[in-house]
Amino acid sequence: MSQFPDKKNAFVATPEHGCAWITGASSGIGHELALTLARSGWTVAVTARSEAALKAMETAVGEADGSSSGRIEAFPGDVSNAEAMKATASAIESKCGPIALLVANAGIYISQDGLDSSPDDWKRTFDVNLGGTVNVLLPVIASMKAKGRGQIGVVASVAGYRGLPTSPAYGATKAGLINMAESLKFDLDRAGIRIQVINPGFVDTPATKTNPFSMPYLMTPQEAATAIIKGLTDPKAFEIAFPKPFVRQLKLLRLLPYRWYFKLVAKNTGWDKKT
Repeated sequence: MSQFPDKKNAFVATPEHGCAWITGASSGIGHELALTLARSGWTVAVTARSEAALKAMETAVGEADGSSSGRIEAFPGDVSNAEAMKATASAIESKCGPIALLVANAGIYISQDGLDSSPDDWKRTFDVNLGGTVNVLLPVIASMKAKGRGQIGVVASVAGYRGLPTSPAYGATKAGLINMAESLKFDLDRAGIRIQVINPGFVDTPATKTNPFSMPYLMTPQEAATAIIKGLTDPKAFEIAFPKPFVRQLKLLRLLPYRWYFKLVAKNTGWDKKT
């Protein structure tokens, strides 16, 4: 296996290395990221449950710039199905070439009341956000290991830093993904596989529209995609977190004692006024 003792694995994937695979690509961040990469020359495999939405993306590439040399290929599927994702990874490499870049973006957010929540909501969140990410990672890691190189971005969230209202299951999965990426880095570096964790703040998607509190520094999916690409192409970055002012505030909150943390979060989200 190749070693990167000095650079700590600074590999940056480019279209010349192979294709990109984006999960959760039918809407939001994944959708914009896939289109942006394709329009910059990548062959991008996209996965989500909605085949119609993915097929529409295939034709969308080039509409803004007819000279685009990239393309999008649809591979519909449910990331919570491990065997299906193993087969999908194989199908992508057969049709599009080696997977050089994976962005494991698929995830769901179900707003929850801790006093009245459904076990099905908890299980579905864990199955998609955590289990689904693992189901995509394992076949890609095996393929990249054989080639001695690759780049992986795991989309977690700043919600994984500390607990936030309405997010007991979602936050737990995102905290788990952050920890998982950190842990995997030790082994993947040895195999020439670069892994990064992507922690967005609030992004204007259908999921966040259900939040019953104000969302500071709300970003568009296009802005989020731009920030992710900037981080993916930075050879020194492990964490890609944005927007920066919000990230700094949350990381400062992470250092506070619990008695101060709960009080500040409750006040800033309006939770201290709930009855």
